[in-house]
Amino acid sequence: MAATSQRSATPSPRRTASVRGTATTTPNTSSSSTDLVPEGSNLVVLRGLIRRDPEFRVLASGDELMSLDLTVRSGEAPAESVPVVWANPAAAAVKLVEGDDVVVVGRIRRRFFRAGASTATRTEVHADKILSARSGVRIRTALEPRVEDLNL
Repeated sequence: MAATSQRSATPSPRRTASVRGTATTTPNTSSSSTDLVPEGSNLVVLRGLIRRDPEFRVLASGDELMSLDLTVRSGEAPAESVPVVWANPAAAAVKLVEGDDVVVVGRIRRRFFRAGASTATRTEVHADKILSARSGVRIRTALEPRVEDLNL
């Protein structure tokens, strides 16, 4: 027999931040801690330096694809290189160059492709947005709907 979860009739409040940085309190309607991040969530937020100038190419479908490598450093840990691709990037993407400090908002994806006689795989971040790390308001605007989707 499965154990049942007992919940208080009054859910505990949760704090959410508004655009201007003030906090508001809303009821927490989550039924359990497993509901904090909805099933199927795939959110990546990275901040780092562009390691090499982005490369642009046009796919057979006609879509444009920008690819770059991002170097991410976290404290004393060794730097990590993260491959990032952006399908049909914003016009401002052509201004991105090696050494730019950027924030990438997107999702992680693993793709499979033929490499000679075998199948190869690559895990990369698919960007929805790439913004200058100095663009605080634009970064916050890009992140808010995604944080709301996480139900935190």
